[in-house]
Amino acid sequence: MEHRVKLCRRFSLSCRLFDAVSFGMHGVMLDTASSEKSDHLKEALLIHLFVFLKALAMVEEETRRYRPTKNYLEHIPPLNLSAFETEIMRSEFERMQQRLPMDVLSMKRYELPPPPAGKMTDIAAWTECVENSLAQLEHQATRICNLELMVEYGCEAWKSYLEVLVQLVTQAQKQLTTMRKQIQEINWQRKNMQTQGGDKLRNLESSWVGLVSKNYEIEQACAQLEKEVARLKAEKKIKNL
Repeated sequence: MEHRVKLCRRFSLSCRLFDAVSFGMHGVMLDTASSEKSDHLKEALLIHLFVFLKALAMVEEETRRYRPTKNYLEHIPPLNLSAFETEIMRSEFERMQQRLPMDVLSMKRYELPPPPAGKMTDIAAWTECVENSLAQLEHQATRICNLELMVEYGCEAWKSYLEVLVQLVTQAQKQLTTMRKQIQEINWQRKNMQTQGGDKLRNLESSWVGLVSKNYEIEQACAQLEKEVARLKAEKKIKNL
């Protein structure tokens, strides 16, 4: 189980790494003009892609080998489907289960109906109508006040808002340009480091080949000298006889 969890974590980390690298590389590739830079970025993207594919292959291998039992989820608590339900949601679900229509919206606050015919002499009914009319008058007065404020200050406020937006866009563009320059500089530094490393490896390889050749020549010379010494010893023995 721990091994499977580790594999899942590696897979998740590889996915996030691949998404971040592909997003960054894609942005840089759009800004790169030369084909040499594009090839270099594609190679870097493929290197990071290998990590993603390796993690995916590990997960697939684990899923093929893993055989779940009937109680392999017993350590997990049961699913609570009503954890985020509210009273309003519950009542609405019940209404839908009972196939009842929705409550009609009350439009009374937008109307000025007189008291019913049977309550023309009822003070409470007339009081409710008066309060409704006062509320609507206050609402209209608030709307008129808002319109007057908008006429007086709306243009300047909108201009200020647009100026702030322009400043934010300019600042974001500067940051974007700076980040693109930094990304390009980092890519060039990586390329130079890899080029220098390649040259160093080639020099070391040449030195290694030269040393191996010299060692081979020395071994051949030593073998030849050993043969010569053996021949001289044999001749000396023959002369002594």
